[in-house]
Amino acid sequence: MEEAETKSIDKASIKMIDKAANDGVNTVFDRAEAMKPCPIGMVGSCCKHCGMGPCRVPLPKGKVETPEEKQKRRGICGATSETIAARNFIRMVAGGAAAHSDHGRGVAEVFLAVAKGEAPGYEIIDEQKLLQLALDWGIEISERSNQEIAVDIGAKALNEFGKQEGEILFLRRAPLKRQELWRREGVAPRGIDREIVEIMHRTHIGVDQDYQNLLRQGVRASIADGWGGSMIATELQDILFGTPEPVLGRINLGVLNRDEVNLIIHGHEPLLSEMIVVTAQEPEMVELAKSKGAKGINIAGMCCTANEILMRHGIPIAGNFLQQELAIVTGAVDAMIVDVQCIMQSLTTVAECYHTKIITTSPKAKIPGATHIEFDEHNAMESARAIVKMAINNFPNRGSNVDIPEEQTDLIAGFSHETINYLLGGLFRASYRPLNDNIINGRIRGVAGVVGCNNARVKHNYAHITMIKELIKNDVLVLQTGCSAIASAEAGLMTPEAASKYAGEGLASVCETVGIPPVLHMGSCVDNSRILMAATAMVKDGGLGDDISDLPVAGAAPEWMSEKAISIGQYFVGSGVFTVFGVNWPTLGSNEVSKFLFQDFEAMYGGMWAFEPDPLKAANLMIEHIDQKRKALGIDKARERILYDMTMRRELEAV
Repeated sequence: MEEAETKSIDKASIKMIDKAANDGVNTVFDRAEAMKPCPIGMVGSCCKHCGMGPCRVPLPKGKVETPEEKQKRRGICGATSETIAARNFIRMVAGGAAAHSDHGRGVAEVFLAVAKGEAPGYEIIDEQKLLQLALDWGIEISERSNQEIAVDIGAKALNEFGKQEGEILFLRRAPLKRQELWRREGVAPRGIDREIVEIMHRTHIGVDQDYQNLLRQGVRASIADGWGGSMIATELQDILFGTPEPVLGRINLGVLNRDEVNLIIHGHEPLLSEMIVVTAQEPEMVELAKSKGAKGINIAGMCCTANEILMRHGIPIAGNFLQQELAIVTGAVDAMIVDVQCIMQSLTTVAECYHTKIITTSPKAKIPGATHIEFDEHNAMESARAIVKMAINNFPNRGSNVDIPEEQTDLIAGFSHETINYLLGGLFRASYRPLNDNIINGRIRGVAGVVGCNNARVKHNYAHITMIKELIKNDVLVLQTGCSAIASAEAGLMTPEAASKYAGEGLASVCETVGIPPVLHMGSCVDNSRILMAATAMVKDGGLGDDISDLPVAGAAPEWMSEKAISIGQYFVGSGVFTVFGVNWPTLGSNEVSKFLFQDFEAMYGGMWAFEPDPLKAANLMIEHIDQKRKALGIDKARERILYDMTMRRELEAV
């Protein structure tokens, strides 16, 4: 147990890490301990883009490098450490942008099928958002049915991926000054797929060899992700499944039930999970479960799909990325259904030690040893029923080696951009003005977006919670998505009561007045686009500058591990946000590239990167940046409130 405590701060996870060791099961925590990272590849100094390599070009040993030494410190093709580091970095951006945007494409394809009546089981839930998006995109709505409007929206959304000229449509949502900056810097995306493909072309051997030019294309592709593919996914999912509203939920491995069929939905795309939620509630399925000796069917989520079904249905969350194997170790999971992204291949190996069925559903993501039931959006209910039946039929195979941790925590989730707008201003005066006013008067110091994954190279959830507690203690309101949001919820930071317990006096007073937690759950990793919209709303409501880069805000991913995190961070930086990453940094093999990202980017985009593995120090960097922005806005000092009498008013008028 003592060794397990060095790997996670979460009590439920510690218990299951210890159980896995006793059961002889190898987990991600064991593999991370046994396999140390490559010191050359970790800092971006290894190039394997052609058959002459891999070439390793580490930093010079001395502080001063002679021209002769620099000539020798090159790849076989002559590529410098700067070129290699920049190529590797933007290839990570391309990978992350491709993952998010392919998710968005899949949603758009289903959306169009629903609009055409070709996907039974789905329907348009949020009519208001449908009409608003049509207006935003210049689609005629008068005297037309929702289906006719939706067909046009679906076609336009799909066109955004393959478009070759012009600009992606959602750029219009950004502040005008930000749009002008993107055009001036040449980073306004023309089409989502085009920018990703261009990265792959530029990083091929013998193409783009100017690291600054390479990094510019990385910014353009990341903006195509955040303001393109990810935003399309979020908007269309809201229209199909409903825009999230605050909902009470439960979280952690304790949500599994000993006497029910436990079915975990894991991954990132809610298209199938929505149907599984509906199917599991059908009387026929419930009766089938009872016939197998279970009292019912219990669905729980894992990773970003968990966030999606929690926000819209109140389905409990079993855990985040590093807890996926541990859920199986409980011995109580009858089936784990996975689609794409962040799925460990080791799940099937761990499942062999218990009775759990691993079911893959996407043609893009098959795993040896898993059962594959391909999801067909044109016959979604049939796919869902086959999966739920397999889980039910596996219930009698559950052995006696079952140990479900007691730990579970309450949380409030579902703070979409629209919900925050309503909570702050009410039904008839929905506005971010109260947030801006409380930033101006100093009750709220600023806003931080803390997002990203878990990383087995650091203690599970520790960096997230340490950073966030420091931020809210210093009156910084925190917005979260993805696995980072799950970490905060497990730590009890996502209930209104957390404000009085953990937040500074100013932030706590605002949270208690509005009735919100000091840490707001905003969804899955594609839903970082909601944070972009929140920042834009702050600009448009006035008083805090005329661009996102003027706002007292900062971003962070303290336990990042995926290429998606790099793309997310890059589009926040490209949108004008100071962004800090922990764990490690993929360009430390080049001082010039790192300096360009950490310093020179700010002059170009108003935002820049920072790297700080210590979460407490990273939080203080964010607070320092927020204070600098407050000073630039002239709101860094408390102002005495004066009630003017008539004499004082006359003097003002005379002047």
